[in-house]
Amino acid sequence: MRKKLDGKIAVITGGSAGIGLATAKRFVAEGAYVFITGRRQAELDAAVTEIGFNVTGVQGDVANLADLDRLYETIKVEKGRIDILFANAGVYEAGTLGEISEAHFDKIFNVNVRGLLFSVQKALPLIVEGGSIILNGSVGGSKGFASFSVYNATKAAVRSFARNWILDLKPRKIRVNVLSPGMIETPGLDVLMDEEGKKGFINMIPMRRIGEADEIGKTAVFLASDDSSYVTGIELFVDGGVAQI
Repeated sequence: MRKKLDGKIAVITGGSAGIGLATAKRFVAEGAYVFITGRRQAELDAAVTEIGFNVTGVQGDVANLADLDRLYETIKVEKGRIDILFANAGVYEAGTLGEISEAHFDKIFNVNVRGLLFSVQKALPLIVEGGSIILNGSVGGSKGFASFSVYNATKAAVRSFARNWILDLKPRKIRVNVLSPGMIETPGLDVLMDEEGKKGFINMIPMRRIGEADEIGKTAVFLASDDSSYVTGIELFVDGGVAQI
């Protein structure tokens, strides 16, 4: 039985943990060969071991353009093309208006906007005609949450990128879509809030639960595969309904 991503070459930035790791596992299970990135070598090595096969880890930070050049040179030499790019790497932290520092602003925008933009732009020479680009957004790009104005603004920028890039890439038939998670159970979430904080947020979710990283991975498979061959420029929320209320 043919798998959804048989023979595809995929890249997932920020693939050493959480959503990126879960998606890498799904892509490999569906037949893809996956390149994952991560800033910390030990975590990256552990992720490669966990995935097990059809995976290469390339250490790097998407905010560092030299690291991106090294990533794509590695892919060019080893596989020669990219069919799927999941620009997933991102950071989030709180910053209340009146207390926002330059360092906070620069950190969030350098990774979530600048890093994402150049992750895509530098990949373009390798992306095949008809390829799929998936951008990691967030419900925060459409909704307001106290103390997260900078992070949410970066995700609104990501949404805007997709609308424009489908026009820039129209001659190459490359699809660009935004996958926007809500609250997802990841190591990063545990750093962001305690169990009481999670309970408070769950009260806002129509489905009354936190999502699993694998649920994002399964949705990414849809956007990466021919199942979504006539889907481009959309924002697909995987959030238990939060963005719709």
